[in-house]
Amino acid sequence: MYNVLIAPDSFKGTLTAYEVCEIIGKAFRDTAADCETEYLPLADGGEGLCACMEQIFGGEYITAEAKGVFGGDMQASYLMLADGTAVIETASVAGLPLAGEKKNPELTTTRGLGMLISHAEKQGAKRILLGLGGSATNDCGAGMAFSLGYRFYGEEGEIICPTGKDLVSVTKIIPPETKPGIPVTCACDVDNPLYGANGAAYVFAPQKGADADMVKRLDDGLRNIARVIKKDLGADVSSVPGGGAAGGLGAGACVFLGARLSRGIDIILDYARFDEKAGRADLIVTGEGRLDSQSLQGKVISGVVTRALAAGKKVIAVCGCAGEGWKKALDAGLAGAYFSCDAPGSAQEILKTCRRDLYNAAVRAAQSEKKGK
Repeated sequence: MYNVLIAPDSFKGTLTAYEVCEIIGKAFRDTAADCETEYLPLADGGEGLCACMEQIFGGEYITAEAKGVFGGDMQASYLMLADGTAVIETASVAGLPLAGEKKNPELTTTRGLGMLISHAEKQGAKRILLGLGGSATNDCGAGMAFSLGYRFYGEEGEIICPTGKDLVSVTKIIPPETKPGIPVTCACDVDNPLYGANGAAYVFAPQKGADADMVKRLDDGLRNIARVIKKDLGADVSSVPGGGAAGGLGAGACVFLGARLSRGIDIILDYARFDEKAGRADLIVTGEGRLDSQSLQGKVISGVVTRALAAGKKVIAVCGCAGEGWKKALDAGLAGAYFSCDAPGSAQEILKTCRRDLYNAAVRAAQSEKKGK
């Protein structure tokens, strides 16, 4: 038998990672009768982290009251594993899709995230795995911290719950008497610092709805909150690798939660015993919605390629479409890439044909591999 390990990310907005596994797996089995497939749906710390962990370990979803991306009341869920790990996605309460057409990183908040963390601790969680990806925010985790008892004071001595626009006005932070007491590991897929040309505002805020003037204001706010954190809490978060993740939540998690930032895909691959599964495979197939130069910067494909090459295994990708710089993945060791379409259309058009298009791309990949055996 020819053993194929299928280990993709979700195709954001269209297919879950497990659905991608099923479609690619069927294409390979339909093409080669001697093909045996194993599914390993993955995530890098953003949307899909809970689903990925549930596929690996099971667990129970717990629903709690929380504040949404603009501070309104909502219900959100997190996954509690049998070993006491609470898996929480920032995107579940502060995700960009939740902002809809009103996205504005000066107004969005991570306050609901702090409520979920508090709820998980009260439910007996022994540790938290926090996915940082997919946020609509730029508040340095101040909203989260506010929900956990930190108090932020403005220029006139008033207590505020800062959003992105308020960070520049914060003059003082007082921590709670009792800080969150369980270990937190953050699954992070970027290494950007908190502020500056490569920081949270300049790199990520434009996709969250910020124009050039707003980006500068947000960056000024991040610089100010970093100064106040250093003054009042004794922590220097200005150059923490990954501090700029999720609008500065990476830095905020370090100081407000005492969290450890780790590359999300490496966390997941370790949890899933990827190296063991790769050892049984003749071919590894990965994938994501868009293969581009960023795919090599802490994303699922970069992690899979690195681990596969270390195990001496061939790895190819079946993806939705190709973006700028995608051929760098070939230079990094990806043996081949196959795409569902030349360029994505509207969301409605993609949803109509994405399953068929992905199946056809996977068939092409399977036929090529069959010829090469």
